Amino acid sequence: MACTLLAELKAGEVVLDLGSGGGIDVLLSARRVGLTGKAYGLDMTEEMLKLARENQVRSGLTNVEFLKGEIEHIPLPDNSVDVIISNCVINLSADKDRVIAEAFRVLKPGGRFAVSDIVVRGEDVLPELRRSMELWVGCVAGALEESTYRSKLSGAGFDAIDVEPTRIYRAADAKQFLQEAGLSDDDRLAQIDGRIMSAFIRATKPAAAPKACCGPTCCS
Repeated sequence: MACTLLAELKAGEVVLDLGSGGGIDVLLSARRVGLTGKAYGLDMTEEMLKLARENQVRSGLTNVEFLKGEIEHIPLPDNSVDVIISNCVINLSADKDRVIAEAFRVLKPGGRFAVSDIVVRGEDVLPELRRSMELWVGCVAGALEESTYRSKLSGAGFDAIDVEPTRIYRAADAKQFLQEAGLSDDDRLAQIDGRIMSAFIRATKPAAAPKACCGPTCCS
């Protein structure tokens, strides 16, 4: 639900949920965009797609389509989507550059990238701490560092990039899990205190591509 609110969906828009699971965000999005719009859900597992389609039948919504595929290879045409949403899925991908490039490809000019994800602040969180934190937060092990996330979005062509923390996790919150992993000494706890956060990540595909420069003076 947070993703649909974040995206500020409008009637008539086409929205795509990456890693749509049981389809709840897709169905909420379909209601927001109305019958003149459409909501797609993309998931790679038959089990989740089956559940999502059952939920769709119960909802009675017809402006919905669930697609089977990987978020690294979105089965939609270029420039076909107004808004991309996702809830704690992108950081699970082994090829985040490809995911972001695919998101940029399918978005229409002026389209919006509006996802909820786990983000790391600072680059020196030890791998073993990341793995243990995964038990606690749920999807930390593959989370990008904040500046890296921004850089990847910018490198793909996005602008108006914003990372808004929605919850900052404290070491005390994770102490029990880290104790069970044998990683609860003060130095290690200090490493993760305030360094892991849930965040809304927003970006926009430029409304018009910059003109190609054909020579030393044509871009002046």
